[in-house]
Amino acid sequence: MDNGSKPVIDKKSVKHLFFNSEDFVVIDVDWPTGKGILCYYSSLADGTEVNKQIDIIRQRATAKMSNWGKTAVTDIMPYSEEELIKSVCKGLTVVIFHDSQVMLTISAQSTFGRAPGEPISEQIVRGSHDGFIENVQQNLTLVRQKLGRRDLVVKSMQVGQNTITNITYLYIESIADGDVVDLFENRLREVQEQDIMNSGEIEDYLEESVLSPFPQFMATERPDRVAFNLMEGKIAIFTDHSPTVMIAPVTFFSFYQSPDDFNGRVIVGSFFRLLRIASLVIAIYLPAFYIAVVSFHSEILPIEISKKVKLAINEIPYRPIFEAIIMELFIELIREASIRLPKPIGQTIGVVGGLIIGDAIVNAGLVSNLMVIVVALTAISSFVVPTLEMNTSIRILRFPFMAAAAIFGFFGMAIGTIILVIHLLSLSSLKQPYFAPFIPLDTSRFLEVFFRVPYSKFHKQQRNFSFTPKKKGRRS
Repeated sequence: MDNGSKPVIDKKSVKHLFFNSEDFVVIDVDWPTGKGILCYYSSLADGTEVNKQIDIIRQRATAKMSNWGKTAVTDIMPYSEEELIKSVCKGLTVVIFHDSQVMLTISAQSTFGRAPGEPISEQIVRGSHDGFIENVQQNLTLVRQKLGRRDLVVKSMQVGQNTITNITYLYIESIADGDVVDLFENRLREVQEQDIMNSGEIEDYLEESVLSPFPQFMATERPDRVAFNLMEGKIAIFTDHSPTVMIAPVTFFSFYQSPDDFNGRVIVGSFFRLLRIASLVIAIYLPAFYIAVVSFHSEILPIEISKKVKLAINEIPYRPIFEAIIMELFIELIREASIRLPKPIGQTIGVVGGLIIGDAIVNAGLVSNLMVIVVALTAISSFVVPTLEMNTSIRILRFPFMAAAAIFGFFGMAIGTIILVIHLLSLSSLKQPYFAPFIPLDTSRFLEVFFRVPYSKFHKQQRNFSFTPKKKGRRS
């Protein structure tokens, strides 16, 4: 095509532009303003809805030529191959007009998907039981229904040259920190050219410490959790075709809060929050503590218990660290198998693996009864965490602590704890301190970390912010 000449537009050239794909539909259409070409992907657009919209637009074009394409579901733009490809790949239907070199886009996408249901990994006892699905518009509806605020701002950005993924993010104008929102938007613009398929990739691009075992964004599929975090001044990030919503900025203790805490009694909510924090200590330190005691510090045990421990491990042919690693990997294998298999079979695998194979390993003298108890209690404690990402991080952390305990005993555990605390203090989520309210120190918020504070006394004065904004609201 020479410079200045009009591009050749016919069915063959348009079909070739989409590599003659079988699900790409190209049809000649007659229009009051001239002939055109109708094209769309049959796998993305609803053919019946396309015909319906075309008839409506034709009728309007015949009745009033000046308003022939301006309807609620259409848009008119100059023709270009780039815009044509982008529109069709998004599921839009396009009518190309030869003479005027313009194209009309029609929104007639296929509407199918599952109904909102409670997320499997975030079930609660009391409260809302709906969850997000793969449709962003329906997800926004669920949030809007919970937050009837005009200052709930919704913005979108398209990322990727090949994936053409829409990233939609929400925040409350009067609550969110303007500096945090600006920082997030700047980072999002930096990845605008990257091909993004899911929310996990967005998280990788936006996090400050990708290699850290601790998540700096919270992933959830619960509208009530998103609404609550928006009221704390945070940002919620939705991705096309994904039910998972990312929330930032967050703190370490945000992952130990559950909607059940705020739906139940104050004493009950406080008890379970303390139980979760105690489970964190058990999940990280219990196997390492057992290894350190058996290998180096058996004198700290009462004589009666020490005798039973020695009797239990006398027949084991290797050091406690190898015994612990065998059992921990065995638990992880059972967990992974139960997730990948169909639900009825997965439950059977859990029972067979946990009871039959576990008993056989003990009888074979490969591990001791005490190690089975320690590993079982550790596994249960790690699953108490209400969020999957932090659950996984805690399970991974116990392995380096086990190695440190096997080499240096309690001294190794102390060194590991210092390194862990330093790492947590160095982390941030969108430049907000990850280990707040301890660093920076805010004594007024210590209580809410460990207890569920009554609404009637605390929330009369202020909202429960998970981080301390420098100032509320966007900058003008």
